[in-house]
Amino acid sequence: MAIMKRVAFLISCFLLGTVIRLNAQTGDFSLLNARWGEPPTRVPTSKTPDGFLAGNGDIGLTFGGEPGRFCFYLGKNDCWRPWPVYPGGGIALPGVLQVDIDSLKDGDWYYEQDMVKGRIYGSTEKGMGEVKLDAWVSATSNTVVATFTSNKKYHLRWSLVVPTGNASTSETGWDGDVYWATRSFPDTGLHKWPSQVAMAVKVVGVPAGQQQEIELLPGKPVSITVTLLSGFDQAQWKQEAIRAASGLTPVTLDTMRAAHERWWQEFWSKSSVKIGDVFFEHYYYVSQYLLACASRAGKFAPGIWGPFITKDSTAWGGDYHLNYNYQAPYWAAYSSNHIDLTDNFDQPLLDYMDSGRAHAKQLLGVQGIYYPVGIGPRGLVTTLWPLTPEEMEKRYGTRENTIDNGYKFLGQKINAVFSVGNMMMRFYSTYDSAYAERVYPYILECANFWEDYLKFEGGRYVIYDDHFNEIMPRLGSTGNWRDRLGDFNSTLSLGLVKMLFKGMLDMSEYMGLDADRREKWKHIYDHLSQYPVGEINGRKSLMSVEKRPWGIEKPAGLNRVSIHGLLMPAGVAGPYTDSVFNRILLNDVSHWSDNITRTSDWGNTMNNGIETCFPGAVRVGFDAELILHYLKARIAAQSLRNGWITAGGGGLETLAAVPLTVNEMLLQSYEGVVRVFPNWVRSEDASFNNLRAYGAFLVSSELIKGQVKYVQLLSEKGRLCRMENPWPGRRVKLIRDGQQAEVLRGDVFEFRTGVNESIRLTRL
Repeated sequence: MAIMKRVAFLISCFLLGTVIRLNAQTGDFSLLNARWGEPPTRVPTSKTPDGFLAGNGDIGLTFGGEPGRFCFYLGKNDCWRPWPVYPGGGIALPGVLQVDIDSLKDGDWYYEQDMVKGRIYGSTEKGMGEVKLDAWVSATSNTVVATFTSNKKYHLRWSLVVPTGNASTSETGWDGDVYWATRSFPDTGLHKWPSQVAMAVKVVGVPAGQQQEIELLPGKPVSITVTLLSGFDQAQWKQEAIRAASGLTPVTLDTMRAAHERWWQEFWSKSSVKIGDVFFEHYYYVSQYLLACASRAGKFAPGIWGPFITKDSTAWGGDYHLNYNYQAPYWAAYSSNHIDLTDNFDQPLLDYMDSGRAHAKQLLGVQGIYYPVGIGPRGLVTTLWPLTPEEMEKRYGTRENTIDNGYKFLGQKINAVFSVGNMMMRFYSTYDSAYAERVYPYILECANFWEDYLKFEGGRYVIYDDHFNEIMPRLGSTGNWRDRLGDFNSTLSLGLVKMLFKGMLDMSEYMGLDADRREKWKHIYDHLSQYPVGEINGRKSLMSVEKRPWGIEKPAGLNRVSIHGLLMPAGVAGPYTDSVFNRILLNDVSHWSDNITRTSDWGNTMNNGIETCFPGAVRVGFDAELILHYLKARIAAQSLRNGWITAGGGGLETLAAVPLTVNEMLLQSYEGVVRVFPNWVRSEDASFNNLRAYGAFLVSSELIKGQVKYVQLLSEKGRLCRMENPWPGRRVKLIRDGQQAEVLRGDVFEFRTGVNESIRLTRL
């Protein structure tokens, strides 16, 4: 039985193309789930695990182990050692639920990551025996459930393993039929605040008296539940975890399961795409699934690895890295109409404002806010240089650990303003007044900084000493690292600052605030230095900086870092914004294939930048078929079985790569013009439902045999809509709430909308 099932399982893993394609075309993507017939090999890890994953945006479940030993790694976004230096500081592992069934050792392993219902399920088999597992993290409460069902009698034992060390303390005990354990980081020394988490285990479905040693009987499911609460969830965190666990019964678990599945059903109803390509549809949806498992409104924001933590001292402390890693995971959520997943993004930035003001004043003598490269929640800085010269020398090759008063700014001034990109993406996508009111003080402080820091010289604003790349001492490097300082007019900086002042003008006018300052902001926007362009092999090409201390730089072309300042998240360049400049960028992209040795390294994304370069190429109008060709090669070269595309320098950021690329191919609006199928392979049928466009519009459309069939638009805020004609050269019929209203003409036309008005456009 095991051999036949193994063959069938492997066939289902690799040869599902036709069946999946048919299901995807009907809107059923359940067969796009990740599945595998071998145990994970990268669990535990300090980076991205390859085990199957589930979560509720606060708790992350990473499934590891091997036949006979099931390991459930329990991560939590608010379980931090709030220490300002890594390794050591950063997000920490609460614990591991370990379940042993010795008689399954060396058995066969078949499991699946179910995106539709937010669960991990499958079986381990040996001989004629089989144990099925169904594990999930409740989407509506802080409980993890692992249900085991067998076809014969097995002996099962479980334990809850709590990590020790790393300045933590722990306690364990029993309270009735609930086993509890805690892990705490006391408020001592440099710890910013006390951090603690409780895990309460309750076994449901066993006779009284059975605790950690359980007889698993045929057809009698046993559910091992773990309820996790932190000191940020409840004041009485341990007692509440125990109380919640003790109340779990088969009936309450059924109720919880129903609420959980409703949540996921509602999540998937927010938007959808159908592009007729099983490979990209799989990564489109699994990327959104993983982000939904990692991020949720009202919870701590996820760091680099989200809540999928399998050990302490993860790379870069699993912190909020502010020069793109923290921002990037959210980029596709705005256009995918998953705004709620972005709601936790702003809080860490707001919490650090007092420190940011102090940094700006003390280190640069300017107003506004100035942020280091890495922060954490609740005002925590995670990126101090090592606290002793000895450790500094060991890690960085110099004993000087007081650079910038001990903070890692790495030569960059853009760490605070980088996040304005996400804030403006949400603002333009929703025109939510409450949200604008929440983030306006932060954006205003960024404007205060750059008003003060910019220099007006020769009729233009220029930027000194904000560096295109991170500048820092490195172990084993030759020469003085300070010799690399001195960038003048970094393209990254110019683009982000232009984005900032455009946003200030738009948001202040929308909110009716700071009218007396708009003239200055407009002057900066209009007189900021042009993006530096040079020549390479007789063609114009983008430069990373205008100059460096050693002279004029040769053009490097459009790349990952400059895309951040121009296209994503900044959105200040494109075919409508400046068609001449866009052609230069497009020409640069056309040369990304020069001198690459692997198709997968197009855009130099094998290390970092997959979430940036591919959407950037879409926005400048590079050939869509080639983009998908290169993207498929990149994913195939470096991704995990759970659907997580891996990168050298980060984790969650890659989850934006496929959804953002596809969304931008199907719908663009960042230049103030709604464009349907602006850069899609016109020979391939495609459709999308409820993608979100700037102006607070939800847009749906369908392309069949190269022709747009219709455009459906729901206007949430009643704003004026400017649209590129989906039928070039043809007149367009506009229907309002089912009634024909008017006829539109032109390459680009505009029309008024009402609040919550439904509009349909068709070709005449």
